[in-house]
Amino acid sequence: MSTSEYSVPGSENQPSQQKGKNVIIGILTAALILVGGYLIVDKNRSGETIQTQQSQIAKVTDEKSDLQKSFDASLVRLDSMTNFSNTLQTKLAESNQEIDKTKAEIRSILNKKNATAAELNKAKSLIADLNGKITDMQNQIAQLTQDNQMLTQDKATLTQAKDKLTQDLATSDSSNKALSNKVDVASTLNASNISITPVKIKGSGKEKVTTTAKRVDKMVISFDVDNRIAQTGATDVYVCVIGPDGKPVIQDSSAASTFTTREEGDKPYSAKVTVDIETAKKKNVEFAFKPSSQFQEGSYTIQIYQNGFKIGEGTKELKKGGIFG
Repeated sequence: MSTSEYSVPGSENQPSQQKGKNVIIGILTAALILVGGYLIVDKNRSGETIQTQQSQIAKVTDEKSDLQKSFDASLVRLDSMTNFSNTLQTKLAESNQEIDKTKAEIRSILNKKNATAAELNKAKSLIADLNGKITDMQNQIAQLTQDNQMLTQDKATLTQAKDKLTQDLATSDSSNKALSNKVDVASTLNASNISITPVKIKGSGKEKVTTTAKRVDKMVISFDVDNRIAQTGATDVYVCVIGPDGKPVIQDSSAASTFTTREEGDKPYSAKVTVDIETAKKKNVEFAFKPSSQFQEGSYTIQIYQNGFKIGEGTKELKKGGIFG
């Protein structure tokens, strides 16, 4: 038997087995390539998702930061208006309440760690609404401030007008008083035709004129008064009788009554007579004067006063008298 015809058992199956192994290796390699490719793609997708999420988070964070800055700016504007007067703040109380409510709602959203985009959008809308309210509030304050300034100016104008009117009234009052004083002085009565008649009353009741002091029982004093501008009506006329000793003579033993003169101050009077006068008409006044003590010899002075002025004066001499006087 030749060598070429001899074969080792099982040698004819070796190429088949080798081919099978190669197929399996190829399949595994392809599988590995597919798995690797899937992993790469999946990794890329996961990276893209993470990047997208990170971008969204950054965007939300930036938006939240911007909203916080916007809200802080709004609060600064609001705080700048807190120094206005209580009157203005009272008028704006309703606006303040609405603003406080909006502020609280914005803070509630911004304080959330995981605020959603919808919540941030709502906060953005609320901040815009807050700024609108603040602007409206500023406009109201500006208007109220302008109104207050106008009222202040009007008050100053009215005060000046009042001061001028007061000054004018004072000037007018002063002029009126001066005029009234002039009229008052000018309306003072004039006394004329002054007559002083010493009289003795006899036992029969008859009266006899005498100049002997010890026989005089009374003095009949008569005079006329008139004034062309004096108002018709009653007025008091005061008569002062000054004795020879220079002292006032009164009609009773009680303390003498006084009246006020323009130049001599308070002065005791001997008689007060109420006279009804008529404008520009002469009026006669007559009355009897009886002292509380006997008449003394010497000169008696009769002074007539009206309206605080002395309007007339007369004298009468009483004699000592003789044996048959």
